[in-house]
Amino acid sequence: MSNFTPTTPIALQIRKIIFEKFNDVDVNFTNDDVFEILKENGDFDPSWIIDDTESFFNDLCSSGLVRNIGQNFTTMYLKLFDPIEKVHCNACGHDIYLGSSEERICIIPSCNSSI
Repeated sequence: MSNFTPTTPIALQIRKIIFEKFNDVDVNFTNDDVFEILKENGDFDPSWIIDDTESFFNDLCSSGLVRNIGQNFTTMYLKLFDPIEKVHCNACGHDIYLGSSEERICIIPSCNSSI
């Protein structure tokens, strides 16, 4: 087990990647697409495999940001419910990425402030 701690929380990194690369309700993408970009960016545990990120993608589905439109083994095919908006949390200072129908609460676990 690695002691790696990312500079930016993984959930926030994933939301930012979706915002920057897949922010269109008519575009399908996969967790593999996002994982490859996550690896390229380098702020994650290098020992991780796609399975280690499954809970983050399940959380995105539970939050109502994306829907899982199909699955093939470890690949999840995803689609946005609503476009993602970049908002700034004044409480913690992070830019966060929320779907337009998501509750306006900071996704940083140590913050969780209303926005």
